[in-house]
Amino acid sequence: MSPAEHPDHDRPVTDAAAVGPAPGDGPEPPLPDADAAIVAGGAPPSARVPLDRDRIVSEALVFLEEVGPGGLSMRRLGKRLGVEAMSLYRYVPGKEDLLDAVVESLISGMYADPEVLSTPDNGWQDFLQRMAHGVRRVALAHIQAFPLVASRPPEAPWLRPPLRSLDWVESFLAGLTSEGFSDAAAVAAYRSFTSFLLGNLLLEVASHGADIGPLDVVDDGEEDNEALRQHPTVARLRADLAQDHSATEFEEALEQLLERIAATKVELADG
Repeated sequence: MSPAEHPDHDRPVTDAAAVGPAPGDGPEPPLPDADAAIVAGGAPPSARVPLDRDRIVSEALVFLEEVGPGGLSMRRLGKRLGVEAMSLYRYVPGKEDLLDAVVESLISGMYADPEVLSTPDNGWQDFLQRMAHGVRRVALAHIQAFPLVASRPPEAPWLRPPLRSLDWVESFLAGLTSEGFSDAAAVAAYRSFTSFLLGNLLLEVASHGADIGPLDVVDDGEEDNEALRQHPTVARLRADLAQDHSATEFEEALEQLLERIAATKVELADG
């Protein structure tokens, strides 16, 4: 499938990088005293607001986009849901489990994307094109949460993000082997495909404001920057460096990757 034929080529991307105030900005109002309310004859929070694991995870994902992973806590999430933090622990044992559940929700959400196929119905190139763009849509829809896909432990240590769920890896490997890939070629394709996706998409979400770790970025709003004065070529080309060609670069790199995978299929063919 060529870039021009792909349904997502030139699709406008909603800026998902807007975030709310930092967790420490201003005092938060105190939580209501649920115990006192129950003693006074009120219903417990869990009775007033029906909870389940899916609702908690969904709300956590929305909240993450506002405050980033560092701003998420069980207490703040409970307040957002109208309950005390203790009400959440019946469904999620703690923040670590909650973050893992958020990642699982992100990746499994691709099954709801009608453009992503779980089997290579139209050939393996179309299959991987659709899968790659599906992962990119997940990243762009969840700018702040997507880095968790890279940082949270996968289901097995030999699984690689962002295709880090056993279900999707099964789809990937079974799909390629059904298209004539040897086992070795399918595994090599999985490694190169995941490396391509993770590298490109982490850089892209970082450019939209996601926190992906200790990354130093030059402040484009600071004209009198001492570091830039010491690097005149960078200063001269800063406008060019700041241009966003993410969609084009992703498409071109994906095409090159598919060409390399095709060559690997031949090189590692059985017999």
